[in-house]
Amino acid sequence: MFNVDAKNLAVRNNTDAHRFEVTLGETVGVIEYQKRGSTYVFTHTGVPKEYGGQGVADRLAQVALDTARAEGAQVVPACPFVKAYIQRHKDYQPLVATDHA
Repeated sequence: MFNVDAKNLAVRNNTDAHRFEVTLGETVGVIEYQKRGSTYVFTHTGVPKEYGGQGVADRLAQVALDTARAEGAQVVPACPFVKAYIQRHKDYQPLVATDHA
């Protein structure tokens, strides 16, 4: 297991790969998405197991949702992790597309 300071991880939006990503040593943690107009459909969250339980996925979700908010976009949390994150962080609930609430 490798220790990280998740709050200070640099997350980038790799638009070519349709994912938010963070470099973790020789691996990456990701939240994958599909962009449909002004809506982000978050489809998968993945963090290497050696970095699990340290808030890496939370940091990815925070940056992805903050990016959507800054763009005035809506989100569809198709990924169970992102859906649970939004449920735990009520300030992101207004971003959820009304037909997917």
